[in-house]
Amino acid sequence: MKPLKHCFAKAFFGKKVAITGHTGFKGAWLAFWLHLLGAKVAGYSLEPPTSPALFDILALDADIDHQIGDIRDLAGLKAWILRQQPDFLFHLAAQPIVRFSYEEPLTTYQVNVNGTIHVLESLRSLDKPCIAIMVTTDKCYENREWVYGYREVDPLGGHDPYSSSKAAAELAISAWRRSFFKDHPVMIASARAGNVIGGGDWAKDRIVPDCIRFLREGKPIIVRNKSATRPWQHVLEPLSGYLWLAAVLARPTAIAGSLGEGELTFNFGPDHRSNKTVEELVREILRYYPGQWEDRSDPGAVHEAGLLQLSIAKARHHLKWFPAWDFQITVEQTVRWYRKLLDQSTSDQMREMTRKQIADYTKAAHSFGIPWASDE
Repeated sequence: MKPLKHCFAKAFFGKKVAITGHTGFKGAWLAFWLHLLGAKVAGYSLEPPTSPALFDILALDADIDHQIGDIRDLAGLKAWILRQQPDFLFHLAAQPIVRFSYEEPLTTYQVNVNGTIHVLESLRSLDKPCIAIMVTTDKCYENREWVYGYREVDPLGGHDPYSSSKAAAELAISAWRRSFFKDHPVMIASARAGNVIGGGDWAKDRIVPDCIRFLREGKPIIVRNKSATRPWQHVLEPLSGYLWLAAVLARPTAIAGSLGEGELTFNFGPDHRSNKTVEELVREILRYYPGQWEDRSDPGAVHEAGLLQLSIAKARHHLKWFPAWDFQITVEQTVRWYRKLLDQSTSDQMREMTRKQIADYTKAAHSFGIPWASDE
C-alpha cells in the first residue's frame, strides 16, 4: 500500500483546501487527515464547541491556517474564501444536535440554512476552479420509519427543527447549483452521512460521548431511547467518501458529465449490518470499557426518529465507494481512542493514535480494493 499522501489519487497533495467547521468533531478529523495527505489546509469556524475538543487535543492550530469566524457573517466568510482561493472546499459548519434544535430553532435555521447559503453565495464570487462538497445529513429525508434505506431521490423533510433545517439546506444547494453554477468554474456536490462515531466527540446529547462521560465517572450509562436504530459508522467512513467524491470530481473526465442535472448528491453510510439499536451500541461499548447501563426511556421526550437507514447504492455504482470497517471494529476503535486519551496521554501521543487509526482504516480499505486507497 502506498503512503497516506498517495491516497485519493494524490488529489490533495499541495492543494489549497478550505474547511468550514474545522473546530468541530468531524471537521477536526478531516483537517488532520488532509494535513497528512499533504494539503494546505485553511479553516473557518467558531471556537471549538466543547471542552475538551479534538481540535485542541491534536493541536491543529499549528498545522493549518486557523481562523475564527461565523458562517452567518456573509461579508467575513466571503472575504475569507476569496483570500484562500481554494482548490477544494468542504462545508461542515453546522448546528448538529437534534435536541438542541428544539431549544434554539432560530439559531439552528440561521446556521444550517442561511449559513449554507452564505457559503454558496461566497463561492459564486470565486473565479477559479474549485470542488465544493456541501455536507448535510441522513436526517434530511422525510422519515417514514420504513425498513429500507433512503435513496438520494427520496423526498426531503424533517419532523424536528434540525432535520428540517438540513432538508432546507439541501433544497438551497440544489437551487443554487442549478441557478448559478451551470457555467461556473466552481462545481457543487452535496453529501449525506449516517450517524458518525469515533474518538474525540464530546458533544452533549450524543450517545457515545455520553457513554464515555458516565463510564469515566464510574456511573451507569443512562439510555433514553434504547430501541432507536441508526446507521452507525466510524467518522473516517463518510470523510473518505467526501474526499473521494471531491477527488473524482476534480478529474477531467469527472462523473459529473454522466449524471443528470441536480444529481451530484451522494449518501455515505455503513453496510446494512451496522444498522443497530442504541442498546446494541451501548452493549458493544461495554465490551471494551466495562460498566453498567440503565434504561431511562421517556415516552414524553421530544420526538427523534426511531428507524433510520441509508442506501449507498449510488456511491457504490458511481464512486466504487463502500465501508471498510464493520460495526464491531468501529466501536472498538472508538473506545480505544477515548481510553488512550483518558490515560493522560499527551497531544503528541494522541496525534500518533489518530494518525495510526487513519493508517489502519486506509489499510483496511486497500485490502478490500476500494479505489481511493488502492495502488492504481
